[in-house]
Amino acid sequence: MSSVPDGKKLIRSPSGLRMVPENGAFSSPFSLDEPQWVPDKECPRCMQCDTKFDFIKRKHHCRRCGRCFCDKCCSKKVPLQRMCFVDPVRQCAECSLVSQKEMEFYDKQLKVLLGGGTFVVTLGTSEKSETMTCRLSNNHRYLFLDGESHFEVELSRISSMQILTDGTSPGVSVCQQFLIDVAAFLHVSHISFLSFQGSCLKMERLIHLRFLFFITGSPKHLRGN
Repeated sequence: MSSVPDGKKLIRSPSGLRMVPENGAFSSPFSLDEPQWVPDKECPRCMQCDTKFDFIKRKHHCRRCGRCFCDKCCSKKVPLQRMCFVDPVRQCAECSLVSQKEMEFYDKQLKVLLGGGTFVVTLGTSEKSETMTCRLSNNHRYLFLDGESHFEVELSRISSMQILTDGTSPGVSVCQQFLIDVAAFLHVSHISFLSFQGSCLKMERLIHLRFLFFITGSPKHLRGN
């Protein structure tokens, strides 16, 4: 249930300190498990540049992928919020780029989702719409829809997403990229685009959200007010 307290605990892993939920069943759907490290005996050479390890050339494990590298190929320490690390951790070049992109999601888009916005919501096949506030729960597991009624949508049940565009601007807008990033974090299986006539500036004021979620068993339409 979404009403379960979001208690946290500090744990120490081989990779560093992590602040994780007391109950693992209520962890964020955005979170990742720590990888199994490649055993030392299975990586005599750097998996990037093929440098042979010895007493001088030491091996280091990337905290995100678990592979082993030399210091040159695994020197960056980057925040890894999806694994709940308290401090920046050592990552290979490829993983550090991914983690840096995710930092923008956590620092910007996720804060927007937690703050919430106003929507006109149509539930199921009903023709009646209701103005509601939509926001993400603190543990990132639910979308709360609050108005005359109250609904909780579990993010893990979202199977596809439609994103409305103005049909005039080429390429992907900031608004659309925001929703694509959210879908990527949720591993949404299908994303489609629909055209509409409207003001992108107005959308930005309404936190860029204008979309249609299909929930398994019951479609729910959300339209930016």
